Amino acid sequence: MSGLYDKLEQYSKSDFYGFHMPGHKRNTERFGQVLPYGMDITEIEGFDDLHHAEEIIKSAQERAAYLYKAQETHFLVNGSTVGILSAILGTTKRGDKILVARNCHKSVYNAIYLNGLVPIYVYPEYKKDLQINGAVSAEDIRKTIRQNPDIKAVILVSPTYDGVLSDVEKISKIVHEMRIPLIVDEAHGAHFGFHPYFPDNSNTKGADIVIHSVHKTLPALTQTALLHMNGDIIDRDKVRSYLHILQSSSPSYILMASIDHCMEMLEKERTEIFDPYVEQIQKLRRELKEMQHLEILQTKEFDRSKFIISTRNADITSGELYEILLKKYHLQMEMKAGTYVLAMTTVGDTEEGFKRMKQALFEIDRSCHVKEKNIPVELPQLPLAYTNGEINEKKQNNEEILPWQEAVGKIATEYAYVYPPGIPLVVPGERMTQEAVNVLDLYMELGFSVEGIHVEKHIGVLKNG
Repeated sequence: MSGLYDKLEQYSKSDFYGFHMPGHKRNTERFGQVLPYGMDITEIEGFDDLHHAEEIIKSAQERAAYLYKAQETHFLVNGSTVGILSAILGTTKRGDKILVARNCHKSVYNAIYLNGLVPIYVYPEYKKDLQINGAVSAEDIRKTIRQNPDIKAVILVSPTYDGVLSDVEKISKIVHEMRIPLIVDEAHGAHFGFHPYFPDNSNTKGADIVIHSVHKTLPALTQTALLHMNGDIIDRDKVRSYLHILQSSSPSYILMASIDHCMEMLEKERTEIFDPYVEQIQKLRRELKEMQHLEILQTKEFDRSKFIISTRNADITSGELYEILLKKYHLQMEMKAGTYVLAMTTVGDTEEGFKRMKQALFEIDRSCHVKEKNIPVELPQLPLAYTNGEINEKKQNNEEILPWQEAVGKIATEYAYVYPPGIPLVVPGERMTQEAVNVLDLYMELGFSVEGIHVEKHIGVLKNG
């Protein structure tokens, strides 16, 4: 048998009868085979335990570590979110300072809240010519650590949702000079390192903890992810303990088998999977350069599996492009942003899918005209007044809901973010600025839904903040 998936399949065909969870009892005759009831089990004899892996799951995790060039790897069945939470909680103590790239996912801010951490922000460079957020500067991180030598951990996202890469290797060297651990949210880079067209993953660049969402860019079921650990700076036992606390005590064997099956494909069929895919990407990128109004953007260091389709010089908005692709061409994009739409491609894409996107974009491009747009979508830089934990204490009987414009100068008690990508525009504890209000208004005008708030175009603030 090659792994957990094969063992589950063999077990599903055996005459073993389960007087145990789950409740469907693997009865495909009664419930059908629309869902994989026959292979869905709990921790039974011979199938190991994710929380105390000693046999088949242990071997599966070791294979994943080998493939990703990590010293230690853990399966995640609660998505990258549980990996990010465990990484941050496992490398800090309550009240510590943590250096955070301000374009991180909302799960990072939830971890900051849970541990009462003091976030020190570093902002990504804004590419005004492309109207997208760029990389986080290694020198900005060096400068920030020098100003805050008591920082206990650093976390950044690379690649970003848009595919932009930061210099992880340089950043890791900087933070390690102070024996500070580097956590890299590489959720969108699970395919890195498996073909020379794509960058190597951050395990090879000095990161102490790396999180990958296997399901995002590889053939695996939703919620499947990996957490990797390297080096001797972090307390691995502490990180493991948080994984045990935060992950389900009844992890899905279907999800774990999905990870293992994906790892087997990476081990045995890597060339067959990636070579034709890369050829399709290269071909489509060459062809789309011929568009006259729409543009395919990328930064110098970039994950070319992502297609940023910009409307910045066309008389069409990103929202309009998104809707046309969806309703007329039945092409569901990953997300729309201020002046672009994001198409994610993976090894699961087909030649037909690429042809359909090409045809649709060229048809839309021919219907467009030139119209210069200058829409600022840079993350607003808000001064931090209180941490999340402090806000939670202060807002009791001292909170009011105000229109955004009236909230300028006051301290926010609510999040405000557009999802996807789930990067907060406003975090509780930050002082509202006119810049932040302008960005929020702009997103609303462009047809985006701002989440995290309880009343539309309003936000919670401290009365006396």
